[in-house]
Amino acid sequence: MLLPAKAEVARQLRRYRAWERVMLAAPADHTVRTTFEDAGYTLCVLMGKRCAREAADAAERYLRTALVTRPQEQNDTPRPAAAVRRGPRAVERRSPAVRQ
Repeated sequence: MLLPAKAEVARQLRRYRAWERVMLAAPADHTVRTTFEDAGYTLCVLMGKRCAREAADAAERYLRTALVTRPQEQNDTPRPAAAVRRGPRAVERRSPAVRQ
């Protein structure tokens, strides 16, 4: 699963919280409400949630946790390096116009 960059999550969460405060101060302002809803929608998309409140909670939890590692990387044994298949060496080709 791809995880969003923590810096972007933090930035969008700050934006959402700031517009939430403004919207609570002026609930009748249509422009403020629209911008607040846009900030919530962006956070929903970023966090994969359907509700802005759930997305904000998920963003806060995500920012509090350490980066999740894959199960193979959680134990201390190193994974074997992938085998690299190499073909025959490339032959140096010269343009017919160049003569040495």
